[in-house]
Amino acid sequence: MSPPQDPEDEQGGGDPPGDLRSVLVTSVLNLEPLDEDLFRGTHYWVPSTQRLFGGQIVGQALVAAAKSVSEDVHVHSVHCYFVRTGDPKVPVLYQVERTRTGASFSVRFVKAVQHGRPIFICQASFQKAQPSPMQHQFSMPAVPPPEELLSHEALINQCLRDPKFQKYQVGLNRIAAQEVPIEIKLVNPTAPCKLKKMEPKQMFWVRARGHIGEGDMKMHCCVAAYISDFAFLGTAILPHRWQYKVDFMVSLDHSMWFHAPFRADHWMLYECESPWAGSSRGLVHGRLWRQDGVLAVSCAQEGVIRVKPWDSTSKL
Repeated sequence: MSPPQDPEDEQGGGDPPGDLRSVLVTSVLNLEPLDEDLFRGTHYWVPSTQRLFGGQIVGQALVAAAKSVSEDVHVHSVHCYFVRTGDPKVPVLYQVERTRTGASFSVRFVKAVQHGRPIFICQASFQKAQPSPMQHQFSMPAVPPPEELLSHEALINQCLRDPKFQKYQVGLNRIAAQEVPIEIKLVNPTAPCKLKKMEPKQMFWVRARGHIGEGDMKMHCCVAAYISDFAFLGTAILPHRWQYKVDFMVSLDHSMWFHAPFRADHWMLYECESPWAGSSRGLVHGRLWRQDGVLAVSCAQEGVIRVKPWDSTSKL
């Protein structure tokens, strides 16, 4: 199908202009310029693991890369490697190398540094718009719209009110207290405290909290980069979580391909699946769909996943 060039009239769900600006734009992805092609990024949300969130590093690195290209080019692919654990106690420096600036494509190399050592590297490629008669895409899965689904917070509160789940209250409150700057609605939710064998697939609606607006398409891509890492690698755990709990899980690499314009503050369907896991690693593939059925972004990631059996006293 031929995707519309402007998604603004095709999908709803974004916040009206009067609402607060998304913290992803005002804080998380608002880098401080230090010198030419050198930026400093700070942290907003740190996971309970006390390691930097991978999506934040990918998003900030893409912001840095985008600041070094002209306004008439847009990112079409990003390929990243996480090489060291990020320290949430200190900022991250982003160094951009202008690898190539061509007539149609431009490539930028970005290195994220803490304590004088690289923690992350990536290559981002940008392209000038080039129409083509050759177009196709998969079909979007048929799922209930986000308006018909409970939010993640509502699902947690539902569990907290259920007497059967009182023994999980501490863990559930810990999950509910996380100030994640994105909203999600699970398509086929299961109680967070109910473990059962599942297929290595999940789908959820996702969008940035707050208002971003039409703005610069580059910023929407950077926000999508942040969003794309959320709960992504966990897809590989789903067939095994009734038997094992995660002892250690980190991303090794992350790739994204951008296909069509979108609004990251509008609901998008994140379709995730894991075709393989083994050797203490898991592979996941993802697709971000606009509400009008247009495939906006494709993602892939591999990560380290080490597990151990559940004990008999707790499964949260």
